[in-house]
Amino acid sequence: MAALTAPIGLLAELTHRCPLACAYCSNPLDLVRQQAELDAPTWERIFREAAALGVLQVHLSGGEPASRRDLVEIVASARAADLYTNLITSGIGLTRERMVRLRAAGLEHVQLSIQDTEAASSDRIAGYAGSVRKHDVAKWTIELGLPLTLNAPLHRANADHAADFIAMALAMEAGRVELAHIQYYGWGLLNRAALMPTLAQIERTIDVVNEARSRLAGRLVIDFVLPDYYAEAPKPCMGGWGREVIVVTPEGSVLPCHAARTIPGLAFETVRARSLADIWTDGTAFEAFRGTDWMQAPCRGCANAERDWGGCRCQALALAGDAAATDPACALSPRHAAMRALAEAESAADPPEPQPRRFPQLVVD
Repeated sequence: MAALTAPIGLLAELTHRCPLACAYCSNPLDLVRQQAELDAPTWERIFREAAALGVLQVHLSGGEPASRRDLVEIVASARAADLYTNLITSGIGLTRERMVRLRAAGLEHVQLSIQDTEAASSDRIAGYAGSVRKHDVAKWTIELGLPLTLNAPLHRANADHAADFIAMALAMEAGRVELAHIQYYGWGLLNRAALMPTLAQIERTIDVVNEARSRLAGRLVIDFVLPDYYAEAPKPCMGGWGREVIVVTPEGSVLPCHAARTIPGLAFETVRARSLADIWTDGTAFEAFRGTDWMQAPCRGCANAERDWGGCRCQALALAGDAAATDPACALSPRHAAMRALAEAESAADPPEPQPRRFPQLVVD
């Protein structure tokens, strides 16, 4: 087994509260309520422990992190721990004055999600009339001298707008755009039949990305993520299970990946009871699929075993019924053809109406 190294990044899920109602939401089906969220002093301790462990960057996420009234205080404590501090946001809940305070507190980067390039469609997909605010947040981000990444979650309803997303990123003066076909976890898995793009859409998106990367080299970084259902090789889950990223949920559970709670039988420890370093080093959930010893054939002994680290365990469970099975995204999986057939069948059918995801009894500070 490869030697254990320190995680590079901490995904700090500050809250599950969110004013949006995206049908592709990958958060758990059971959401954490406000009263169970970690307070700011606890996040300050977590950031100090993360830095001592070797973490370099923290990604403040949710839900919508701007739902936290104490977001400025949380950002300040992350920077005080000498962590590169990135805010992943829908923009809802931010004002220019609040952005100024976040910048002064040490915020170093903003990732802004945009649901579509046309306002009415964006608001429909998000289930919230927030398109104008998103554009304002992009403008304020640049005015305050912060780097901006535009996040464009792609699916059947907007995959044909990839070129428009790139043009929007340029108009917003973003330095990076992430065109990421959604992956199917949580609420998104329930809506898969409504969201699955066609193979033709995937191919057109690839052509758009390749042309734009050539044309805009040195001007705009374009990240592109295929949906696993159309892939031939698996992606390393979070850089490899328990290898590069550590996730802390709103109530303090520590996970190897965002969706790990879908796997039954894993015990997730909490920062309320044990240090981040101890959980990272020998937490049972982290040890479950870390390295290669857990692998079955054909993963065990594969030349790519220490490159893709077996792919996604949550996807293996969802599609193969076994979290230790070969990720069906891999062409060597006996379930690979069935995975592709499922995607093609769902994308060829008339899509059902997607079911929006709403936070019950939403309270936004």
